[in-house]
Amino acid sequence: MRSTSFQARIIGLANVVVVVTAIIGLLLISGEPAPPPSALPQRATPAPTAPTTAATEATPPPGIVATPELAREVKANELGKIPVIMYHRIVKKRQASIDRTPAQFRKELDKLARQGYVPISAREFAAGDIRVPAGKFPVVLTFDDGHPSHFGLDVHGNVKPDTAVAIILETAARYPDFRPVATFWINHTPFGLRTEQEQAAAVRWLAGNGFEVANHTWGHPNLRAVPTRTVRKQLAKLERLLVRLGAGPAKTMALPYGSMPRKKKAARSGAWEGTRYAFDGVFLAGAEPSLSPYAKKFDRGAIQRIQSNGKKGECRKWCSQHWLEWLDKHPRERYVSDGDPGRISVPARLRGNIGAKRSLLINSY
Repeated sequence: MRSTSFQARIIGLANVVVVVTAIIGLLLISGEPAPPPSALPQRATPAPTAPTTAATEATPPPGIVATPELAREVKANELGKIPVIMYHRIVKKRQASIDRTPAQFRKELDKLARQGYVPISAREFAAGDIRVPAGKFPVVLTFDDGHPSHFGLDVHGNVKPDTAVAIILETAARYPDFRPVATFWINHTPFGLRTEQEQAAAVRWLAGNGFEVANHTWGHPNLRAVPTRTVRKQLAKLERLLVRLGAGPAKTMALPYGSMPRKKKAARSGAWEGTRYAFDGVFLAGAEPSLSPYAKKFDRGAIQRIQSNGKKGECRKWCSQHWLEWLDKHPRERYVSDGDPGRISVPARLRGNIGAKRSLLINSY
């Protein structure tokens, strides 16, 4: 396990890289500071081919009771690292380095499914509610900014093809163990929709089909560059919207640009003009796979993520292709489920790394 100071240096460096990459890419596109992608116009989309709501119900794995023998058999390690993957726009023609095409997104999801990864939401992850079949690996799919390429419904109420949700549903249809679950962190115009009636319809569809919609601030500011009162205002205003749309109160939030407020606690809980917010997890913008939520050193106020990308430039050591390959080559470092959400199964050498509050749940072998 790496030292805390070493992890902090890695996290800080990687977040700077992610932020600078995003800003430079968007500046090259527009020639001026870019608004959050949710403010961009929604592109036209052909008729849908993706499954409708009935296909998206997330079914938990059948209940089992983990024993030391079972944990040893499946090589369970519920203190292993978990990839929390960060996506932005899913567009046919990439304009910034953080964009992904539908083909690239399909390829990555297909790889995850074939390798045995099972999606869980950021809310489930932060709460330590990991319900993944024995021998499988959790992965958290997260989307920033609530862009139109993430989700949309056509005039018939079907999911628009080539959106993130459509591709997730397609993957789940091919791989029965691949739960159609993801987290969408939104700003004040989710999915490019301008009226609250449209926004509420979209949020109700997502929430009703197992997806999480949560807080990414009202206007996508750099929270480190604004006063603490503004931090609270940005989060509380978005909480009000989420409640009106039927998705609040949120349990998770993602920091715009991965930038932590000067007063770190304000990112996780606070109040503004009578509206309170309190998050189980606050997520960064890059670096490396996250520690298990059961680990003593897990910091739910600064949860690590991995940018989805290939292995070029700074992504040689920081993005999803590198880390998925690394985890595949280092299976002892990866979170492997015992299939029992009521136990925390680990090799005996690791039992001392679990937080004291969960000591009665330990199943070591």
